Amino acid sequence: MLLRGLTWLVFFQLLGTGLNVLVLPFLPGPIIGMLLMVVYLCVRGGVSESISLAASGLLTYLPLILVPPAVGIMAYGSEILADATAILVTLALSLALSMPFCGWLMQKLIERQERRKAP
Repeated sequence: MLLRGLTWLVFFQLLGTGLNVLVLPFLPGPIIGMLLMVVYLCVRGGVSESISLAASGLLTYLPLILVPPAVGIMAYGSEILADATAILVTLALSLALSMPFCGWLMQKLIERQERRKAP
C-alpha cells in the first residue's frame, strides 16, 4: 500500500519535471507535478488510502526539509540583508495577493460543501 502511494507521488513529480523540461521551463517541475496531482485528486473526488499513507509518512521528515534554508540564511545573511528591501516588498505583495484569494477560495469551497449536503 505504501509503495503504491509513493509511486503515485514520484509519478506526478516526474511528470511535472518532464513538462518543465519540454514545455514550461519557467515553472519548477515539482510544482507542476503538484498541480497535476491536485487536479487528478479533484477529478477523482478524494485522496486514496495509499497516497494518504505515503504522504503522512513523508510528513514526519518535513523538519529535515527546512534545515537547508535555515543554513542558507545563516551562511548568506549579509547578502540577504543587502536585498532586504526587495525581499520585504515581494513578501508584502505576495501576502496582499494571496490572502484575498485564499478567502475567496474558502468561500467557494464552503458553498460547494453546503450544496453537496443539501438534498
